[in-house]
Amino acid sequence: MSDGREAKIEFAEHSDGILVTVSFDAETGNPPELQRQGWQTILDNFGRYLEAKS
Repeated sequence: MSDGREAKIEFAEHSDGILVTVSFDAETGNPPELQRQGWQTILDNFGRYLEAKS
């Protein structure tokens, strides 16, 4: 990220779909749980987008 933090995104194939795992360096301005919720919202929206495309 532009502030030097890193994020790692992994995709793993499973029998019922794809598991997406995001690991990230938390920032200091917001609590880690709030940041996890933000990442989860992004992934949920991405999942809905992909489901709508299929």
